[in-house]
Amino acid sequence: MSVESAVALAVDVELPEGELVPPPPCTVAIVHDYITQRGGAERVVLSMLRAFPGATVYTTLHNPDTAYPEFASVPIVTSPLNRIGFFRRHHRVALPLLPWAISRLAPEADVVVVSSSGWSHGVRTRRPSRKLVYCYTPARWLYQSADYLGGRPSRSAIGWALTVLRPWLTRWDVKSARSADGYLAISRVVRERISAHYGLEATVLPAPVTLDINRPTEPIAALADWADTGYHLIVSRLLPYKNVEVVARAFRDSGRRLVIIGHGPEAEQITSILGPQSRMLSGLSDGQMLWAYEHATAIVAPSREDFGLTPLEGGLYGKPTVALRHGGYLDTIAEGRTGVFFDEPTVAAINAAVAASEAITWDAEVIRRHTATFAEQRFLDALRTAVSDLVCRPGSSR
Repeated sequence: MSVESAVALAVDVELPEGELVPPPPCTVAIVHDYITQRGGAERVVLSMLRAFPGATVYTTLHNPDTAYPEFASVPIVTSPLNRIGFFRRHHRVALPLLPWAISRLAPEADVVVVSSSGWSHGVRTRRPSRKLVYCYTPARWLYQSADYLGGRPSRSAIGWALTVLRPWLTRWDVKSARSADGYLAISRVVRERISAHYGLEATVLPAPVTLDINRPTEPIAALADWADTGYHLIVSRLLPYKNVEVVARAFRDSGRRLVIIGHGPEAEQITSILGPQSRMLSGLSDGQMLWAYEHATAIVAPSREDFGLTPLEGGLYGKPTVALRHGGYLDTIAEGRTGVFFDEPTVAAINAAVAASEAITWDAEVIRRHTATFAEQRFLDALRTAVSDLVCRPGSSR
C-alpha cells in the first residue's frame, strides 16, 4: 500500500473541507470494556475524551493503580463487579461475568460511544439515545479463543468456562452488536470480521497515533550501552497470539540486539529463552518509552493485530518496521517505504525479513509523513462527524 493510498484509507468517514470539526451539540457518554491496563485501546478512549470534553466514562472494572494517570481526572462509573478487588487486578479471570456486568450500566446521553473489544457493545441504552460502536475486533475470546488464551483454551479454567458458555455468549454477542445504531471498525480486517460475524456494514476509522514526541525523554539505564548503536524493538503485551516468543528465538542466535517492552502471562516463558543480546523491560514511564523508540534501529511487529499501532509510534521517529503480513499492519505499513513483511511467524521468516530490512536505506522523512496521516486530529474530526451524522444534525429522527 502506498503512502498516498494510506492517506485515503486513514478516514473513511467524510469530513468537511478545510476546517476542524467542533464537538457535536449533544450529550455524549463513552463506554469501554475495562480500564485496568495501559494499552492501545485505553489510549483511544483518552482520544475520545478529547473529542467529547466532559463525557462520563462507563466501564466494568477500573483499577487506578494500573490505568493511565489521565483517567484520574475523568468521571468514571463502574459496574458492581468493580467492588471485588481481585477482578480489578486480574480482569481476565472475570471474562465470563462481563456480559452481566456491562448490562448493569445505564449511561444517560444523547449518544453512547462504545469502545469495544468484545464486551462493552452490550451496554443497554434507552431511546432516544443512540449507540455508536467503535470496534477493535469482534470478541477475540469467542471467535479466536485459541489465539487469545493460547494452545488449547478449554484446558484453562477461563477457557473451560468460555467453552461451556459459548452458545449463550455467541447469541448475546450477536444480539448486542445488532443493537447498535452505527458501527466503526479500527481496520479493514476488523470490518470484514464484523460483516462475517454480525452481518453488519462498518466504516473504517483507524485509531490515532497519540504519542507526544515533544515531551522530554527519560533515558533507560538498562539500555544505556546500546543507545548509540541501536536495537530492534518490540512493544507488546506478552500474550500467546502476540508471537513475541518466536521473535525471541529468532534473535537468540542471530547476534542482533532485541529489546522487548511489555508484560503479561508469557513473560516468564519468554525470559527463559532470551539470548545474550536480548533484554526485556516493563513498567516504563512515558518518557522512557519515547527514549526507547528514539534509539531503536527498527520496530518488530510479529502479532496478529487488529490494528497495528507500534509501527506508527516508531514511525514518529522515522523508524521502519518488520511486521507479520496480517491484519491491521496491512493498513498501517506501506511495504517497501515504511517497512517490510514476513508471511509466517517462524524463526526463518523473521530472520529473513530482518535481513531484508537491514539491506534497505530507509527515508525517515517518508516514514514520518506516512505516520502523519494517522494524526489524532483526523480521528477526532471523523468521530465527531460520525456522531453528528447519527443523531445531532437538523432533521434527525432522534
